[in-house]
Amino acid sequence: MTSAQPDATTGARSPFAAYGLPEPGDGDFWSAPRTPAMAPAGDGGWSALFLWRGPVAEVEFESWSDPVPLRRWGGTDCWYAEVRMPPRLRVTYRFLSGGEAYADPFNPVGAGGERSIAATPDAPEQPHWPAVGADDVLPLPRTRIRWASERLGGRRTVRVHPVGGGGPVVLLLDGDDWLHLHPATTAFDLAFSRGEMPPATLVFLPARDRETEYAARPELWEAVRDELLPLVAECGVAADTGRLVVAGQSLGGLSALYAALEFPELVSRVACQSASVWWAPGAPGPVDPLGGPVGGAIAARLREEPDLSGLRCAFDVGEHETRMLPHCERVESLTEKAGATVRVSRSAAGHDRAGWRHALVRDVAWALA
Repeated sequence: MTSAQPDATTGARSPFAAYGLPEPGDGDFWSAPRTPAMAPAGDGGWSALFLWRGPVAEVEFESWSDPVPLRRWGGTDCWYAEVRMPPRLRVTYRFLSGGEAYADPFNPVGAGGERSIAATPDAPEQPHWPAVGADDVLPLPRTRIRWASERLGGRRTVRVHPVGGGGPVVLLLDGDDWLHLHPATTAFDLAFSRGEMPPATLVFLPARDRETEYAARPELWEAVRDELLPLVAECGVAADTGRLVVAGQSLGGLSALYAALEFPELVSRVACQSASVWWAPGAPGPVDPLGGPVGGAIAARLREEPDLSGLRCAFDVGEHETRMLPHCERVESLTEKAGATVRVSRSAAGHDRAGWRHALVRDVAWALA
């Protein structure tokens, strides 16, 4: 292990030895790193070392932290940043350089072609999700539906995948993310093979305009009921359209809860992660969208005491989403008070699909039980 040496430019001590790495300039340096490298920090958290080889860059995190500029080590081609992370964190990140975005070339765990995933050593495992590199092509379901919606407008491609031969329909909102960034078909198939979920039929629904379609309004769910589900029934894949589970994240989670409240004959099982339940119609602009009434429009509707005795609803939110937690906690308690069967959990993440994906498989399986 190389001892710490001063940076010829700044006079700082070399940070690399603390992570078990030689100093840049050594011929073995670029063959050694797997990043981000982690070392314990004094506050019980972690110090993460990110490395970049090339022109000036910064590392950008998905909703957890502001971008962090990288520093150049002396006259070498090594750029680096040490980032303090709290205990139990899984986060998506990418490098920004020259107006382009890049995955971490030294991290084998990716999320699409320009993103990588970092996890602190104390973050729980995600056993259903394989490590996917930035250059890997994820498997796509063979069955696809060309849906030209009269209610929503436009055309979209909806993919359908039977798990264990097919069964109740599981509608995955933001479906393209679960096809192209995170391999949901692989994760659900593995969960089934391990006996951790029953057969189901995954329907990957992409959004054209998330802010419009996923706001608490009826058009999407009328279109799902009257247009999409009949197409799924005719697609040739075994699919029980009479039992519908809706899984959504962020605005998708808001939409799933809205559907359970306003379309109970259609949606009686929900798995939502970090639902945007701060949302309220007519709220002031985006200066502070989380600063309105706690629980937003969904909490207001729940205070009308609807009968939710037929609803099975799993809630999950990142434990690092400190401003989301009060909104989610209010809706969780009101949903249970209205008679629903409720499951509540917290993920080791912020507002990030890298944290939501374990809860997605686990909570869909619970909703189907």
